[in-house]
Amino acid sequence: MEELLTDAYAGIFEPALIEEISAVANITDFEEGDRLIEIGQYIRQMPLLITGAIKILREDKVEGELLLYFLEKGDTCAMTLACCMGQTKSEIRAIAETKGTLAMIPIGKMEEWLGRYKSWRNFVFTSYNKRLSEMLSAIDNLAFMKMDERLLNFLKEKAKVNKSAVIVNTHQEIAYELNTSRVVVSRLLKALENEKLIKLNRNNIELLKQ
Repeated sequence: MEELLTDAYAGIFEPALIEEISAVANITDFEEGDRLIEIGQYIRQMPLLITGAIKILREDKVEGELLLYFLEKGDTCAMTLACCMGQTKSEIRAIAETKGTLAMIPIGKMEEWLGRYKSWRNFVFTSYNKRLSEMLSAIDNLAFMKMDERLLNFLKEKAKVNKSAVIVNTHQEIAYELNTSRVVVSRLLKALENEKLIKLNRNNIELLKQ
């Protein structure tokens, strides 16, 4: 497990911290589509993403779900961090985008390492800043971007986290994540294909320009 942590966090954490993480972390494997964190759930451990990708969603009781950002190898979720430290209920939902592995860190160690390891403090603060920037970007997308721009950005982000230009999602699944209708998504995908930006295949969408 220490080798996996080193692969994901070398250059972020010093070896002594990686060794401590490997000694206390609970390792959890997950599959694509698994619900890892639910809204209203108390978070007792902080997740470090060793492999795979996870999408973070916010729920609106009227409008449905909104994709906030993706987590990739070497990331953590700042909103989960806040829930751990404040012992409050989660306001986000985390769903596995791909299969992968998490290292779950006890709350006590999170606080202890803030005082002992500069790299841990930097990681926590950097994670907060990065996630805040991504949430502001999500707000900007909603407020200022046209739906075709949001759709293209979504496809590019999916391609990035899955490390593949081929996106295996139905039009309905994309509509759900973008909080719009399948009819709108299908129409806009066809328009993007006409612009030679994507290729629509029978069971997937191929991104031609990234």
